[in-house]
Amino acid sequence: MGAVFGPAGNCEDFYAAKHKSSLEAPFWVKENGLGAYEYQCGKGVKISDEAALQLGKNASECGIFLSVHAPYYISLSSVEAEKRDNSIIYILKTLETARWMGAKRIVVHSGSCGEITRKEALELAKDTLSRVIREADAAGFGDIAICPETMGKVKQLGTVDEVCELCSLDERLIPTIDFGHVNSQTLGGLKTFEGYVKIFDTIHKKLGEERLRKFHAHYSRIEYTNSGEKKHHRFDEKEFEPEFDPIAEIVARRDLSPVIICESRGTQTRDAVELQRIYREAKNAEKI
Repeated sequence: MGAVFGPAGNCEDFYAAKHKSSLEAPFWVKENGLGAYEYQCGKGVKISDEAALQLGKNASECGIFLSVHAPYYISLSSVEAEKRDNSIIYILKTLETARWMGAKRIVVHSGSCGEITRKEALELAKDTLSRVIREADAAGFGDIAICPETMGKVKQLGTVDEVCELCSLDERLIPTIDFGHVNSQTLGGLKTFEGYVKIFDTIHKKLGEERLRKFHAHYSRIEYTNSGEKKHHRFDEKEFEPEFDPIAEIVARRDLSPVIICESRGTQTRDAVELQRIYREAKNAEKI
């Protein structure tokens, strides 16, 4: 199948073209030659069941792969039991919305380390996520993949290794590799081709060929400080990192089929088109 590309939410061009509702997004995505769309619930799951159902119907008509980003304030690793309990509720609500949409995946933030060690935070997150899986199964959502995401701030839980360890809890968990986050959290760690290769090799070693083949991804250029992620930027703002060409080359060379969601600031659709072009060039080069 190969990689599938799309935007995170709706870009400035979408609204400039007089579109008003996310229900129109699948038609916009298809019109731009893309194949995926990530619906944003970062500030809470606010879409009605009826609207979610219609969005799903529109996506199905257009052949668009849907995913849903769960609320940003989810914290699997909070030292406060109430926050972890509430995070489970938010994830189940996101899964319910994904069900109405027919979305196959939801993306979830891991949380932060705060004043505890990374190991302690990871153990808390693993316990919370184990409870999520049990409750998701009980609610009939077991066929929707939960995709823990790599995080962008130094003190957040969510290195590539940590996300892979979370995903090792159940074979249905799929890693979300946000390459901009990885670069920001490591304060510019993606400088060499080998740095990118290490990410792919880590997924393969810890989770196996199948989950490497179908991993979820976010990409955008991200400005960072000594604390990590600061601000997302457009793809044409080339003074910011990371580069996309190595990702495209590795995905093409290894014949992988990830869903790659572009999170550029305001230009995510046109930038997703550019990422897709770069990937297709790399794919064609492999065939020569």
